[in-house]
Amino acid sequence: MTISGAWQRTARGAGLLGADGSISASIFAEMSALAMRTGAINLGQGFPDQDGPAVVLEAARQAISDGLNQYPPGRGMPVLLDAIARHQQRFYDIALDPHSEVLVTAGATEALSATLLALLEPGDEVVTFEPFYDAYGGLIALAGGVHRTVRLRSPDFQPDLDELTNVVSDRTRIILVNNPHNPTGTVFSRETLDLLVELANKHDALIVTDEVYEHLTFGVAHVPIATLPGARERTVTISSGGKTFSTTGWKIGWLSAPAAIVTAILAVKQFLTYVNGAPFQPATALGLDLPDSYFTGIADDLAAKRDLLAGGLTAAGFTLTVPQGSYFIVADAAALGHADGVEFCRALPDLAGVVGIPISAFCLPEHKPEYASLVRFAFCKRVDVLEEAASRLARL
Repeated sequence: MTISGAWQRTARGAGLLGADGSISASIFAEMSALAMRTGAINLGQGFPDQDGPAVVLEAARQAISDGLNQYPPGRGMPVLLDAIARHQQRFYDIALDPHSEVLVTAGATEALSATLLALLEPGDEVVTFEPFYDAYGGLIALAGGVHRTVRLRSPDFQPDLDELTNVVSDRTRIILVNNPHNPTGTVFSRETLDLLVELANKHDALIVTDEVYEHLTFGVAHVPIATLPGARERTVTISSGGKTFSTTGWKIGWLSAPAAIVTAILAVKQFLTYVNGAPFQPATALGLDLPDSYFTGIADDLAAKRDLLAGGLTAAGFTLTVPQGSYFIVADAAALGHADGVEFCRALPDLAGVVGIPISAFCLPEHKPEYASLVRFAFCKRVDVLEEAASRLARL
């Protein structure tokens, strides 16, 4: 029996394929299992431990009671398509046709999957920043793409613009941008964003931008790439309700792009999940229409949690980069005498009763040594959990 090489390409791109061809568990699964086994506080995976706004949750319950439990339309329910278009107009002055330029997906990850599968031909190059969200490598490989990276280096994790210019070429089909950035928490400068658009136009590349943390920035404004001159006609913008409304398990995401690009992506998406989350779509639509105070409030609340965990990590002896956005903070364990972040994370539950994720898990194999001592911690947890984590880290 011959097994297709697609799974091998995907596993290799995700960093899960061993030298003997076996599939290993991801570091995320390993660390979550370690947290459960030891009772350690799990600051590894980026999911909140509090529910989102009550009005949004009640809207989902009402939708179930009202019988919205069957397949929704393939593009998404009109109530959510319209809400996404209003959101983009309200916050960013982007005018969208909700019926042709917006697509609802099973979370941002399906939006990314369908986009890459629809727009890449085997051998096309995809440029990402590195470290990169772990799904990117596997999805690029699954689509037959060639993954090129521009490394982000501490302390500010902003790209070297000359390196970016050199990596993007006529072979580049897609520039994949995660802003605000996971895992580093950086928000890219306007100079970087302008250069990305310039390079995409110069080399006739598409821009795919993952903006799931768009409302979770601290003291800096989020600038969607699609708002920049020369970007709109070649940009796919992806976001979701999971991070904004603390409903990561609902898996309600979306993308917006020129109509022809959305149609191409829909042709693939319909053979992935087809549709999803019927009762959660009107609830997410209601969330997108919440007043401005909600969106500023969640950012302020998360900034306070960031500062709480940052204080605990600093007191424990780590050196850190304070993030401008996202759920995550990067700490350097080298200051504590730990040069290997993977082994440090495996030992940390016993050392301090806390779980983190090594940044090297977000890197290509050949670049892992450059990030070896860095660890990502999530601060999207209850205040009492973060206080306890800070207290435990003091043992270090």
